[in-house]
Amino acid sequence: MAMTKKEIQDRSDKKRGVRMVGFKLKEETIQRLNELSERTEKSKTALIEEMILNYQA
Repeated sequence: MAMTKKEIQDRSDKKRGVRMVGFKLKEETIQRLNELSERTEKSKTALIEEMILNYQA
């Protein structure tokens, strides 16, 4: 039986060890994140991961 798109995505996410996370941010923070993403040519996800790793150091 063929898998649905959701099943394929769920399987891929599990294999890569990722999952969707949602949270609310202030408009100013969102704007800064967007600008930083454009300036560095990094995804917002990559920036957040990098910031968390640097914060732990």
